[in-house]
Amino acid sequence: MTGIATLHGRAFGLLLLLWGFAGPTRAHVDYVTEEGPAGSPTELFGAVVSDPVALALLGGGGLFVAVLVAGYLRFASSLPDVEVARRTLRSYRPYLPWMLRLSVGLPLVGAGFSGYLFSPSVPAEARLLQVGLGFCLLFGLATRIVAGVGLLVYVAALAGDLTLLLASEYVAGFLAIVVVGPGQPSADILLRRLVVTDGTVASRFRDVATPGTLLSRLGIDAEAAAVVLRVFLGANFVYLGVAQKWLEPARAAAVVARYDLTAVVPVSPELWVFGAGLVEVVVGLAFLTGTFTRGAAAAGFVLLTTTLFGLPDDPVLAHVTLFGLSSALMVTGAGRFSLDASVVPTLRRRFDPAIERGNEGRPAAD
Repeated sequence: MTGIATLHGRAFGLLLLLWGFAGPTRAHVDYVTEEGPAGSPTELFGAVVSDPVALALLGGGGLFVAVLVAGYLRFASSLPDVEVARRTLRSYRPYLPWMLRLSVGLPLVGAGFSGYLFSPSVPAEARLLQVGLGFCLLFGLATRIVAGVGLLVYVAALAGDLTLLLASEYVAGFLAIVVVGPGQPSADILLRRLVVTDGTVASRFRDVATPGTLLSRLGIDAEAAAVVLRVFLGANFVYLGVAQKWLEPARAAAVVARYDLTAVVPVSPELWVFGAGLVEVVVGLAFLTGTFTRGAAAAGFVLLTTTLFGLPDDPVLAHVTLFGLSSALMVTGAGRFSLDASVVPTLRRRFDPAIERGNEGRPAAD
């Protein structure tokens, strides 16, 4: 029994190292490799399934995650650190618009000056357009309108080049900015205060409907930002895991070989590629379903950080939007239409009878 326990312990430790270093291969493969054969997904899955070590690591990792989730559901209410962290993150919500504007505005300016359109994989001379959009977002000038224009530009460009799916996180960013508005500090708030102050020249335009007013009439409020971020960011993570790892295993394996990642964690290149894709898919599905959203956002942030330090020639600027939106999800939590708001609280009550019935309505595990 001691030998089995030791084997399991080593498997868990090795898998944790693999997941921790999966970030380098979760980078956009197109950004760090040349065009080449995609490889066969069937061969990738066959190699993983036929490898006892890979199966042991994946099975042990799944069991470890299940135990971790069960432990959280059972003991989270008795750890004041969890509630303090959750309450502190919620207190950052007034800064959410500013976070979103930085997350989208900065990479837009960088893309414009670097000579690519949204994604480094799509070279284009669109400096004036992207820098103009980026600066308006950073200043908070005509924020909702500019975000809407940016979204239209992205969709139009995507129709002409599907490679831009690599930068689909911009959809989440633009839509979230449209929903939450400029926030503070911003030029829009300054102008709005001039408009609502009696005696100012700008007060003559007080009766002009703003985009925020129109959204309110449609019943769309700032709380919708969490759903928008979850859905589109989750779809982005799933796409990157499936399309860039599982469906193009040869190119992903080239990343593993280029940076000698098997020397960091001694497992097969196939397990590296499959594991990196699996992490992205799991994080993406957690976002899409709104399951342990803040924890998934923190995991995504850690993966992006390992990419930053693991791949010295990866275009970090291209990942700024993902960094920022993952941080924003840690602030918003899951929001509406999520398992965090429905199923997870029920599970917590079943796992932890000490939870008071008075907290039933609150999403307590996002």
